[in-house]
Amino acid sequence: MTTPSSATWNRSAGRALTGAVLAAALGLAAAPGALALDSPAASGALIGKPVKAKPLPVGDPSDATAGEAAAAQKDGWRQGDLRLDANQNAAVEAFLDRAAKAEKTISPQIRTVAAWTGAELVGFDYRLKSEESTKRKIATWLKGDPNQTVHEALDDLNDSVRYTLVWQDGEYTEGAREASHMLVHWGHDSVRWANAWKNRTGYKAINAAWKDPMRGHKFEIQLHTPASKRAAELTHPLYEEWRLPDTSPERKAELAAEQARIFAAVPVPAGAAELKAPELTRPPRVPQPA
Repeated sequence: MTTPSSATWNRSAGRALTGAVLAAALGLAAAPGALALDSPAASGALIGKPVKAKPLPVGDPSDATAGEAAAAQKDGWRQGDLRLDANQNAAVEAFLDRAAKAEKTISPQIRTVAAWTGAELVGFDYRLKSEESTKRKIATWLKGDPNQTVHEALDDLNDSVRYTLVWQDGEYTEGAREASHMLVHWGHDSVRWANAWKNRTGYKAINAAWKDPMRGHKFEIQLHTPASKRAAELTHPLYEEWRLPDTSPERKAELAAEQARIFAAVPVPAGAAELKAPELTRPPRVPQPA
């Protein structure tokens, strides 16, 4: 399961590409791919007797009574016992507008990073966090810390714009290292570097956050191998069930053990566990962003 690494988290990538391919990348062409995440090579290490997750509650999570709907329309946003007042709701919507504008300059650079380093850019259609998900997350944080302002909570949000880069195991360490140095060279500030490859039975990948130089907006990049990405997908429903308040202690232990079994089967690329946040150095032959 994935948990924030610190209080700051809670509150607060073919070098052999030809010129034509790189130009295409700069023009927002699709990056070269890696193995499909559901292929045997990607998931063979994860075969075993699974523990199936129980179905999660169904229905519209934003169902509300007529009175709640009226209050939400008048006062801001509401979902169950989570709410944002009118000013908080307006602040979140303004933040999402800034995120959408920042993404237009960040995405071409991430496409270039993927093409240059031989990564597959996975889930690109979901690079912007949805409005409902953002409001739910901010409202949850504010409920947990009533002394925190909405602007402080928004400043702690790293994934309003997010990307996933996937390399084959033999290319992972060099690809991840070069991708991060490219971003630093282009002026992006590294604000978070969580290397989880040392985890024996937990989540495996690098989750990194950056601040773009043009608008100062934070964005997240997850650096995966096919097997680690597949493991994250397989364990997500297990984690969602684990975190439900009505899940029994016995079921929680069963779910935790199954997540540990899945993550333990993920191979660790040579040198991945030693990767550190990049320093401001220029790697060889760095292309310029679009």
